[in-house]
Amino acid sequence: MKTEWKLFIILLIACIFGVIFVLPYTLTLQGELLQNLPVPLYVFLAAQVIQSMILFAVAIIIGLHLAKKVGLGLPILEEWIEGREVKSYLKSILGISIGLGILAGILIIGLDYLFSFAGVTINVAQTGQLNPPAWQGFLSSFYGGINEEILLRLFLMTLLVWIFFKIKKTEDGKPTNADMWLAIILAAVIFGIGHLPTLLAITTPSPLLIVRTIVINCVAGIIFGWLYWKKGLESAMISHFSADIVLHVILPLIVVI
Repeated sequence: MKTEWKLFIILLIACIFGVIFVLPYTLTLQGELLQNLPVPLYVFLAAQVIQSMILFAVAIIIGLHLAKKVGLGLPILEEWIEGREVKSYLKSILGISIGLGILAGILIIGLDYLFSFAGVTINVAQTGQLNPPAWQGFLSSFYGGINEEILLRLFLMTLLVWIFFKIKKTEDGKPTNADMWLAIILAAVIFGIGHLPTLLAITTPSPLLIVRTIVINCVAGIIFGWLYWKKGLESAMISHFSADIVLHVILPLIVVI
């Protein structure tokens, strides 16, 4: 079996687990909205899992195919599938990946705090004080680290880089740095926009609250995009997971204390 198809199977299985792991967190946030479903909850959830499988399968196939053309990819998994040694490279990216992930989480908390000075906060009364417990936040972090990185970086950012690459490339046939940064930023903005459905599910947002949600998540998306470019998708995944641990596990525990 070719390396690309082995990668596809591994990533798709990981995505399925990610979708399942995020369900408790989602049910806590949107529990009231799911009470009036026209079908039983288990049918709805099963349909969501199947729909997600199809979406991520398509995203993975396109992402892996285009990544090879523009010099992006998953160096650790690729080398592991080929039977080569990967421990040294994994060790070399762990520090920067986790460190930048923690930094991303801190930046999000700090920016959120700054926005609160302008009165831009989520109305807790409107949300019904929905605070998923830390264990649900931990499980949901796998969705962020795996599924969101596959969708936003492997698929979307790679697609953007490939489009720009078709328009302009370097003399040695590689994407330009400007095009890489443009793809990183555009994917990051879309990453921020992707958090709006959750916001809409828990409150009635103001225009400034929408801007706040996009900005704070865009900052993290830029960090993850840079890691994907320079270190590989696994690095971005580790970093995103680390950021979500700060936001959805450590922060809730601190707030409770």
